[in-house]
Amino acid sequence: MTTTAVTSGRDPANRRPLYIYEAPVRLWHWTHAFSIFCLIGTGYLIANPLPALQGEASEHFLMGTIRMIHFIAAYVFIIGYLVRFYWALVGNKYSRELFYAPFWRAAWWKEWWHELKYYLFLTRKVAKTPAHTPFAAMAVWVFNVVLVVFMIFTGLALYSQGLGTDSWADKVAGWVFLLGSSQEVRMWHLTGMWLMLTFVVIHLYMVARADIMGRQSSISTMISGWRTYKDDLPPDAR
Repeated sequence: MTTTAVTSGRDPANRRPLYIYEAPVRLWHWTHAFSIFCLIGTGYLIANPLPALQGEASEHFLMGTIRMIHFIAAYVFIIGYLVRFYWALVGNKYSRELFYAPFWRAAWWKEWWHELKYYLFLTRKVAKTPAHTPFAAMAVWVFNVVLVVFMIFTGLALYSQGLGTDSWADKVAGWVFLLGSSQEVRMWHLTGMWLMLTFVVIHLYMVARADIMGRQSSISTMISGWRTYKDDLPPDAR
């Protein structure tokens, strides 16, 4: 199955690579991905503990180790996210796309609808953009802003139970328990984990399909920072 680009013209000058993702953004992306991998794996085991091991429990401390890995990964996750927010303020225009999407523009929704049809195999035309397409931007905003903030505060609320009342985590996120009991917050956090895993699967599908059929680099762009094109550049990048 072949694809065609929405843009026209085949001038080699219009195929130059564009520097999209700066080094701090790329570093955050892979650190963020690794911490999510650790959080999902350990979070699943915390919700579904392993069978007890033979011998003295103090010689194993298996679940304690799993919880510690979960907490360390959470610290990396939160600190990295704060740094990423800072870089959105001082970095290039593409670094802001994680937190910003022009939902109020009719043209944006038109492009979003085209992308939805593209991922559902209803059209072969590729709408090229320098960084995130509207469909990808919405997915990133919902899962990497709304869901991430939700997971941070519910996670810190649960973490505060171990640190105790008036701890820093209790002061930051203790208010979450005003919305539900400890068990309810735990279930919200677990549900968020499954939603995050769903996003990871969708994200992998989207970037793999973009690399194969999108006529532009995708995975390698998050490694080098440069986006290359097999056809011409998007109109707004010329």
